[in-house]
Amino acid sequence: MKRLIVISSLLLASASSTFAQGTPAGRDSIPNPTDLIKRAESELAPVVSRFSDDLRSVGRRYDADDSPAQRRRLRDFYNGWNTRLREVDFDKLSQEGKADYVLLGNYLKHELFLLDRQEKQRTETAVLVPFADRLLSLQDTRRNLMTIDPRASSATLAAITREVDSLRALVEAGPAKPDTAKGAKPKPSLPKVSRPVANRAANSVDDIHRVVSNWYRYYDGYDPMFTWWAKDPYKKLDEAMTKYSRAIRERIVGFKPSQGTPSANDGPIIGDPIGAEGLKGDLDYEMIAYTPQELIAIAEREYAFSLSEMKKASREMGFGDNWKAAMEKVKNTYVEPGKQPELIRNLARQAEAYFDAHDWVTIPQLAKEDWRMEMLSPERQRVAPFFLGGESILVAYPTDGMTEEEKLMSLRGNNPHFSHATVFHELNPGHHLQGFMSARYNTHRQLFGTPFWHEGNSLYWEMFLYDKGFHASPEDRIGALFWRMHRSARIIFSMNFHLGKMTPEQAVQFLVDTVNFERANAEGEVRRSFSGDYSPLYQIAYMIGGLEQRALHKELVDSGKMTERAFHDAILQGGPQPIAMIRARLANKPITRQGIAPWRFADDLPPPIPYPSGK
Repeated sequence: MKRLIVISSLLLASASSTFAQGTPAGRDSIPNPTDLIKRAESELAPVVSRFSDDLRSVGRRYDADDSPAQRRRLRDFYNGWNTRLREVDFDKLSQEGKADYVLLGNYLKHELFLLDRQEKQRTETAVLVPFADRLLSLQDTRRNLMTIDPRASSATLAAITREVDSLRALVEAGPAKPDTAKGAKPKPSLPKVSRPVANRAANSVDDIHRVVSNWYRYYDGYDPMFTWWAKDPYKKLDEAMTKYSRAIRERIVGFKPSQGTPSANDGPIIGDPIGAEGLKGDLDYEMIAYTPQELIAIAEREYAFSLSEMKKASREMGFGDNWKAAMEKVKNTYVEPGKQPELIRNLARQAEAYFDAHDWVTIPQLAKEDWRMEMLSPERQRVAPFFLGGESILVAYPTDGMTEEEKLMSLRGNNPHFSHATVFHELNPGHHLQGFMSARYNTHRQLFGTPFWHEGNSLYWEMFLYDKGFHASPEDRIGALFWRMHRSARIIFSMNFHLGKMTPEQAVQFLVDTVNFERANAEGEVRRSFSGDYSPLYQIAYMIGGLEQRALHKELVDSGKMTERAFHDAILQGGPQPIAMIRARLANKPITRQGIAPWRFADDLPPPIPYPSGK
């Protein structure tokens, strides 16, 4: 006990010394405990947290992605939670509790919708991957801790190997040609499939291959009889699946022979359009009360404003209305190799100092200390040619192994003026501050994470700072407007792509023509958009989510109902969720068991604020 008191005294003395020095670790960086008492605790917070924990357990248990057992268990799991959620006495909940009730119900509905979409996609790829369920079931059986029959497993591997080899032969033979010989039997061939379906099938073969490899390694060497029976059949299946996915990519998808691997980022950009029905389901989940066509119209309106501002900045630089020429000058202001981290550091501190000078949002001292900087690999820069951010800011800049063309594209695309408008997007008060706050407030709502909150909030700050005069020079304004035009263009090309009205190649050209993208960077952006790593609505979420928050700012701050700081803190501390639900919570709008009323936010947007000419 005495030893504990001595240690405590030493710690207190050390802390007092630190406070006295006035370092970042001082008293101002330690929160007042009374501030940590949650003022608007949701009664359903423990329910949402329990659901999240149970969902993680289901994911751990059924780890063969898209296996028959996983599909059945997830559907039962979501339906079961739907049933139990309806048992809650909704009318007795607070506004925060009602919000979480609707958010959880909305999540369950959308997950079931996605299972139905995946079922349809599975039907489309079945012609190329008819063996999927049989191989994935091997891992399901292992997770059931059932005793394996080595001889039967060996027979399964051998049979599927023969099937895979037969399918590969049909793929390599190509479409069947009509035989005019009398009485000739038609040669076997595969039904025609589209490139997106074939690409999805090739990805599925690779995913299944990894699952089977994991299954095999579990037994190999630990069960002598298994290895005795299965070693040779597995080796043949391993080779057959590698050759088969490559054949699909090369013969149907359109990869060059040297690109026929899933890690190749230089192959064709394919994507997987979800159509009007898919877009509607995803927009409903995000509580967006607009059709794809209406969203495109909103984007075109925003683009027109950015273009007019771009021409104004171009005239100030002496280029008249030739804004692309002005942008070329801006692109060529890049810093020399090796100096980009220093630039990013300075821009981050500049933005933080700008916010410190105003009372707009709470940025705790610790949030200024705990972000880090890392560099993006050349391979990753092919799909992420600009910054990525969050806990760390990931910087894209040339490396010595890049080609001359790649180096120049990266230098020009990451110039100081473009970076001026995006470093704070990634750090404070953007993605880094979002993560900092959502890890400390309403943590249960991380389940409802949406790019309309994450990316929309960072884009909102871009527009907010433009309005506040943060970009003093015309060069900095061109940098900011480049991104603003880019966000508008994303809505236009991604909506049209998923509606089947624009190809990836046309999307690349669209970015080059309308935003003056470097072609390599445009290809990287489109590849990133359609690679499958992002949800179909991800790229529209920047501008649309930002405009939603802009409209909400007009409703609550411009009207005098909330201060700037209270409004911005409420968004960050309320946790991720669709912006329409934030509005219902903060403006005390009616929330029923069925949800909230549609919000036509674009009808109430404040007009964009132009820079005074010559400022």
